[in-house]
Amino acid sequence: MRKGIHPAYDYVVFRDTSCGATFRIRSTCTSKQTIVWEDGNTYPVIDLDVSSASHPFYTGEQRRVSAEGRVARFQQRFGAVSRQSTNTK
Repeated sequence: MRKGIHPAYDYVVFRDTSCGATFRIRSTCTSKQTIVWEDGNTYPVIDLDVSSASHPFYTGEQRRVSAEGRVARFQQRFGAVSRQSTNTK
């Protein structure tokens, strides 16, 4: 590797804000926020909205959006219009 052209590659702590899980890995990401890790050293911390600790694919939890409510609202708004147009033919 050429000197001086690559970003610093060091340990960074990533924190999942949805479940509070934290993990430390090496990365080129940087942050002004810091955290004291379990080993007593201070590392930059980056907050994430979702990670493998909270994502439904990895946790096995299913989050289903209620489609019935949306369909019912659509039927109420446009169902009467579509029925009238099909009866006139």
